[in-house]
Amino acid sequence: MHPHLHTKDNSSCEEVMAMLDECHARGFLFKATGGCNDAKTAVNKCLRAARAERTKQNRADSGDQKTRIRAKWAEIDANS
Repeated sequence: MHPHLHTKDNSSCEEVMAMLDECHARGFLFKATGGCNDAKTAVNKCLRAARAERTKQNRADSGDQKTRIRAKWAEIDANS
């Protein structure tokens, strides 16, 4: 199973996903002969870049949260 493509996290890739949907609408034979391979590769690259950006942002947010937690624990230790 694969996740749904059209989500809020993938909104930056809507254009290339629409190209892939249009390509798939051309029919089974067109897909089967590799006519949509370039569009599929573009979607994969876009989704990979979006995922890398989310990962980068999550790591930064995690570092900020760890800093706040350590500060609170230091405050608790100082007041105990």
